[in-house]
Amino acid sequence: MSTAPDTAPAAAAPGPTGGGEEQRKLPLFALLALATAVFITCLTETLPAGLLPAMSEDLRVSQSATGQTVTVYAIGTALTAIPLTAATAGWRRRKLLLTAMAGFALANTVTALSSVYELTMVARFVAGVAAGLAWALLAGYARRLAPVHLQGKAMAVAMAGIPVALSLGVPAGTFLGDWLGWRVAFLSMTGLTVVLLVWIFVGVPDFPGQERGERPKLLRTLTIPGVSPVLFVTLVFVLAHTILYAYIATYLKDLGLGGSTGLILLVFGAASLASIWIVGAQINRRLRGLTVGGALLVAVASLLLAVLSDTTALVYAAAVLWGLGWGGVPTLLQTAVGDAGGESADAAQAMLVTLWNVAMAGGGIAGGILLDTLGSASFPWTVLLLLLPVLAVVLHARKAGFPAQRPVAASAPAPVAKA
Repeated sequence: MSTAPDTAPAAAAPGPTGGGEEQRKLPLFALLALATAVFITCLTETLPAGLLPAMSEDLRVSQSATGQTVTVYAIGTALTAIPLTAATAGWRRRKLLLTAMAGFALANTVTALSSVYELTMVARFVAGVAAGLAWALLAGYARRLAPVHLQGKAMAVAMAGIPVALSLGVPAGTFLGDWLGWRVAFLSMTGLTVVLLVWIFVGVPDFPGQERGERPKLLRTLTIPGVSPVLFVTLVFVLAHTILYAYIATYLKDLGLGGSTGLILLVFGAASLASIWIVGAQINRRLRGLTVGGALLVAVASLLLAVLSDTTALVYAAAVLWGLGWGGVPTLLQTAVGDAGGESADAAQAMLVTLWNVAMAGGGIAGGILLDTLGSASFPWTVLLLLLPVLAVVLHARKAGFPAQRPVAASAPAPVAKA
């Protein structure tokens, strides 16, 4: 069995004259399937944010308790991403992706049909486990589908599923939930996942897994220069974002804008789409600057919400800045940790996925505590406070982690063979 890792390109191409033109193009059909998988993963995770009041009433628990449906999802991912990634490292990649997406179909169906809070939480945990498999796989899959010099753009295409989920999915799910009930929103996710399973089977190239001797050691990866700073930024940045986003419907309701939740999420997501387009175009040359800029934009948005949230127009302006700052962050951090990890990029990606979801779980818990003790007005101040160490670490890690220029091996053009 061939053992090229997920984050490596496919075998070398015959050369510029042997199908070279085809080699220089992105495989959009396959990448869009991965983007749809990312969309489903992200939307399954965040859909309760727009449906929190309705779910809370139907499940007969408090809104802070319902917010833990985001937390338990993240816990499922955090607990299983590394061990499942190691256990399935030898699986063929398409089989693994199909298994993960089938898990989403099952979990979303149970969530939609459940009237018992405890069963809903179990289903959400299962969805998180499926996400642990998917997130550790998708970024490397996208990189592997593309020539080396197009890997940044390939990841941007695949990760576009995140802002699309935020810009269209969560608002659409919110509108659908208001119109037909929140259960229909989750059932629609099951239908989309079934379509995607067919798409992956017929349209996404397969790749082999890794042989046991070539699988990287996770703990050793932490000693690689640049990996730890990226992981720290991931943990704190995602924690800050989740504290506000997981309870955005409640926050806006307390501002008197509960009826505008879907529209504000649409504005946020549209700005996120613009952000990921900018990041995809500039990431090879400006990864460090884009990361600093993203953190600053989210900080400014938080400041606006903290001191000027009584002005509706400025709440919308904050949503735009928040989306512009956040949209490209997943691509930036996954690219940064892949570059820093080098030959251990798979292990670094698995650790990033784990910490990402630890942060989301922490954000759900911290947000619930803040909501019950200090009220939703404390959310933007907390986000602003957490972004200070994020900026400090990014600025300090200029030699490794967030260098001014990406490593030559990560950005230099190189042909690859078709899968």
